[in-house]
Amino acid sequence: MKVKLCGIRRPEDVAYLNEFRPDYAGFVFAGTRRRIAPETAAALVRKLDAHIRKVGVFVDEPAASIARTVRLAGLDVVQLHGDESAEAIAKLRLLVPGVEIWKAVRVRDRLSIPRALKLGADKLLLDGYSGSEHGGTGKKADWNLIREANLSVPYFLAGGLNSGNISAAVEELSPYGVDISSGIETGGVKDRAKIEQIMKILRKA
Repeated sequence: MKVKLCGIRRPEDVAYLNEFRPDYAGFVFAGTRRRIAPETAAALVRKLDAHIRKVGVFVDEPAASIARTVRLAGLDVVQLHGDESAEAIAKLRLLVPGVEIWKAVRVRDRLSIPRALKLGADKLLLDGYSGSEHGGTGKKADWNLIREANLSVPYFLAGGLNSGNISAAVEELSPYGVDISSGIETGGVKDRAKIEQIMKILRKA
């Protein structure tokens, strides 16, 4: 079970990740309350354990701009959380060779996942649907729609995951990985105790 902890913004957050060692750290470069500048991410990445892979979250950003941030921050993965097309993903892939591209899907209906599978991303990240925001909302994804999709490709599950529902999510859906942000926060900042609790649960899964 792969674990991604997203919305890393502070040196304290990096210290928590270095202590509990998730597989991926997510840095948000889009217009949410967790957004950070590429230069800030680069400084945090220098302090991050080298075994933790770095994921950059972008929303409908030009490929050239994403590529600059990838180089500056030393990202291993680009996570696209907007309405990016197959053409946009193909263009980006040429600019960031060797970097994985994930496509986040706000699961709204039975067509959401099949449509995303045609975009050519390396992995999908299945998130809760919000008409006004592109992720990090804490809204639970529709597990029934995900189960019905019967995916044969690896995917990350996101959307309202926390210590109270993560075990059920893993047991019911068997995702390749989980992506947690609001579920490890208190008052909008990362909470060491919540990270410790959820990592203990997941490492037993």
